[in-house]
Amino acid sequence: QVQLEESGGGLAQAGGSLRLSCVASGRLYSSSVMNWFRQGPGKEREFVAALRWSNSRTYYSDSVKGRFAVSREYSKNTVYLQMDNLKPEDTGVYYCGRGSNIGEAFSWGQGTQVTVSS
Repeated sequence: QVQLEESGGGLAQAGGSLRLSCVASGRLYSSSVMNWFRQGPGKEREFVAALRWSNSRTYYSDSVKGRFAVSREYSKNTVYLQMDNLKPEDTGVYYCGRGSNIGEAFSWGQGTQVTVSS
């Protein structure tokens, strides 16, 4: 069973940057899709970005496109979410989720809090 652990959340000012990390404890097969989701205060969990483990192709929601970038470090079984030009509406708990499709996950990390002040 692959376990996921996020880190890197914290407090940032609007316009600032944060980088989140998601480390997978076990082997990630080529069919894996590593997704990032977030849940803002009083909101449902929403898809943010994804990366196909087989070819590193990336996908983004419209709300973060051009500001966030997802990447991987293959040797460390780690996926990153670089968040630039942060906005207060980016505030929420960010989750890493492993699945086989974009926007779907069958295993999750515990989440990491991101707070963006105006």
